[in-house]
Amino acid sequence: MSEQINEPVVLPYGSPALRVMPMPADANQYGDIFGGWIMSQVDIAGATVAMRRARGRVATVSVNSFVFKQPVSVGDIVSFFAEVIETGKTSIKVNVVVFAERNPVQPMTVKVTEATLTYVAINQQGGKRVLAGSE
Repeated sequence: MSEQINEPVVLPYGSPALRVMPMPADANQYGDIFGGWIMSQVDIAGATVAMRRARGRVATVSVNSFVFKQPVSVGDIVSFFAEVIETGKTSIKVNVVVFAERNPVQPMTVKVTEATLTYVAINQQGGKRVLAGSE
């Protein structure tokens, strides 16, 4: 882990693929957000950029890596930054970096997780299709 536990960071330049505030229903009894909830939001954020690149439907093929660095709490503003890092004939690999903005009285932004996912372009019947520009 390269970041210190409480080392504040600055959000990347540009718009996030997704920004959301988790609610109490997304948390355990201590107010920590479930890892599965974060993983589903990462998949949504990654899919948005993969769909844009594929110019159509995509399906998640694999989660290549997923590393949690910080907990997320109810009330944090969670930003998901996603970018395509590699494409194949039918596949798109996306890196998603997640930050939490917390404590409005003394604002702090921390990196909470990073993940790499692979998506495949699919046709209307759900079968693989070649990416536009990869023919």
